[in-house]
Amino acid sequence: MIDNPMVVDLMKKSPIPIPFQYAITTLGLLIMIVSGTAMLKGRNWARLLYVIWSSLGLLIGLATSPVKVSLVPGLVFLAIVTFFLFRPKANQFFSQTKPSDDAQPI
Repeated sequence: MIDNPMVVDLMKKSPIPIPFQYAITTLGLLIMIVSGTAMLKGRNWARLLYVIWSSLGLLIGLATSPVKVSLVPGLVFLAIVTFFLFRPKANQFFSQTKPSDDAQPI
């Protein structure tokens, strides 16, 4: 998207400087990779990190985006993912205590 003149033009309309926008995007990508990997391992903090970071991103976008309607798909996606991340079966998965490496099987 860096070479897309329409995207660059929209980024210029934001009150956030373009280099800072790229930094936020990169940080967000790293957070998503870490939280996704940790969620697969059943870490409860990972789903909380995902929901908090995604919500924060939507709030920043709502405050700064010149095209607010473009945030609707992201909002819908976050609502659906959050719904599934906090269902009873998901809560059970994330609350399971993992056996420690020291534990001896009986």
